[in-house]
Amino acid sequence: MPVPPFQPLDGVAASRLQLPPGPWATVLDGLCARFPAIARAQWRERFARGRVLDAQGRALAEDAPYRVGAEIRYFREVAAEAEIPFEERVLYADAHLLVVDKPHFLPVVPSGGYVSQTLLARLTRRYGSAELAPLHRLDRATAGLVLFSVDPRTRSAYQALFRERRIVKRYEALAAPLPQWAFPLERASRLEPGDPFFLMREAEGAPNSLTRIEVLARGDAHWRYGLEPVSGRKHQLRVHMAALGAPILNDPFYPLPAERTADDYARPLKLLARSLAFVDPVDGSQRRYESGLSL
Repeated sequence: MPVPPFQPLDGVAASRLQLPPGPWATVLDGLCARFPAIARAQWRERFARGRVLDAQGRALAEDAPYRVGAEIRYFREVAAEAEIPFEERVLYADAHLLVVDKPHFLPVVPSGGYVSQTLLARLTRRYGSAELAPLHRLDRATAGLVLFSVDPRTRSAYQALFRERRIVKRYEALAAPLPQWAFPLERASRLEPGDPFFLMREAEGAPNSLTRIEVLARGDAHWRYGLEPVSGRKHQLRVHMAALGAPILNDPFYPLPAERTADDYARPLKLLARSLAFVDPVDGSQRRYESGLSL
């Protein structure tokens, strides 16, 4: 099905912020307070270049008054951004959805040192739509399927699929054999932020995460596992596999974080978002999409 036409933009998606309560007189003052690592002079320069917008996409002046609850859009900028040498592939498109195969190492949305080299920014450049929005996230290290909303008018209906767990997500992973366990099995545990802050850990208490795990193929050095996250906690699959005694191959974080180094493109995390299945909330059709990538 052809992709609906959009008007071309400059290619980098804007971040959105709803202005919270605060004492600031201007939007500039509020942004300086919210993002203290960015110098006031840098924010003023962004205003001057039209890189801070209102909800309708109109450039704001640096003396624009601060109004609690107003939505603004601003463009993150990185001085020296590394290029990700892998391409995404659009598997399906209609007036409501884009289904995309994301490669390893590519972030879904701007974060850290990545703005232009993100899946959202690449798709914005390709289709020229400021309205594209991811309906869920994948870790930068994970490859596979990501759904994007095209039309804001139907976005909430698709978001509800994830919130109400009416979408079946299946992953595949390569990890060490686990002959001591009987499969299929379920891993339920309580996941909480760990140390350092960007990691997760299993903790005492009522479980807030659940993963169903099966063996798809048994090799000598590694088994191929099928993983179904019933819940959607950060790093859930990676933590659960490590807790069972089989960290996902090439995982730099679990069970113990390695020294942080530059990306090794020859050693991607062997975790793939293989398929997504759901009943379409707009037309009632049964949908299933499968990644064309391999581990």
